[in-house]
Amino acid sequence: MTSIYSQSLSSINTSSSFSNKQSFNLKANEVVMKTNRFNLNASSVMTEVATKKVDPIKAAPSTAQRLVADRYRQGTAIQGGVGYRQTVVIRSSEVGADKNATVECILNLLQETAINHLRTSGLVGDGFGVTQGMLKNNLIWIVTKLTVEIDNYPTWDEVLEVDTWLRPSGKNGVQKDWTIKNLVTGEILGRATSNWMMMNEKTRRLSKIPEEVQAEISPFFLERRENESSLKKIEKLANAKYISKNLRPKRSDIDMNHHVNNVKYSNWMLEAIPDTVLEECQLSSITLEFRRECGVSETIQSLCQPDDEDEVPEVKFKKFEGGNILNGYLPYLLEDSHPNNHSLSFTHLLQTEGSIKNEEIVRGRTSWKRRNV
Repeated sequence: MTSIYSQSLSSINTSSSFSNKQSFNLKANEVVMKTNRFNLNASSVMTEVATKKVDPIKAAPSTAQRLVADRYRQGTAIQGGVGYRQTVVIRSSEVGADKNATVECILNLLQETAINHLRTSGLVGDGFGVTQGMLKNNLIWIVTKLTVEIDNYPTWDEVLEVDTWLRPSGKNGVQKDWTIKNLVTGEILGRATSNWMMMNEKTRRLSKIPEEVQAEISPFFLERRENESSLKKIEKLANAKYISKNLRPKRSDIDMNHHVNNVKYSNWMLEAIPDTVLEECQLSSITLEFRRECGVSETIQSLCQPDDEDEVPEVKFKKFEGGNILNGYLPYLLEDSHPNNHSLSFTHLLQTEGSIKNEEIVRGRTSWKRRNV
């Protein structure tokens, strides 16, 4: 089967389908026309539902509900119809004690806008963001690697614009990129990049991209490279200073593809981070390299090792005269144990706890910066 990604970005723009800028613009115009027809169709379905000419539950419930949802979703096509922008408001349930959005919230936003990009483009067939061609060939999307960089955390009630777009990656994958910015100020708060592959839903094996799926998604490739985060391979962790054991997925952690949702892995990774780091520092970047699926019946270990153990903040003890706390000593965080202008980084590993051997699930890296006091 012919691979759709054997060409470089430059050769794609000079191929038969993208022979010049004019042909690319024509493709973009086709996408805009499809989007307009899709919106008109959505309006027509809503009118029929409102006038009771069609029963959305008996007739085509999934289609009707999707069209209605797309009408009210705060999203729009950008970049000539091939990119996507969604406007969101950070809710109280998505922030921590400091009123900043949690890492899980940010990862969920990225995942949601990625799926909505496909939905509003008219490509989606059914399931978790698959196209019609993918549905025909029993294919689903899987993320093989994700890197997120956070410059400033959004806060409660902050209004964000999340932009996302696709570009080819290697011989048989796509790269999905995002930027997150404040709607009012235009400040870029963070950026992300990821590699996506296709997997056969029945065999659970990686799959080449069929030509019909290539034809569906290639008009949506965008030559935009704002996210140049390193996707260099993470070496397997041999030894770990910090280990969190007996982590078990809940049934609520399982997504529509019947495995643990990617966002849940970040929580497990952070379980092994020392409390002193969580108290003193703030996550500035996270990379997850997915090695295998995780099911609901498995037990997980989370391991992490600091790149420089001397940089990890330590808890010290000093004499306390005000009462009998820890036999007369009060714990405190050593103020100069973590230099203000230095970042702190960890290598992570999530693996199964097996009776014979442990299997890798995710390799990861995190970087941290000192919190502003």
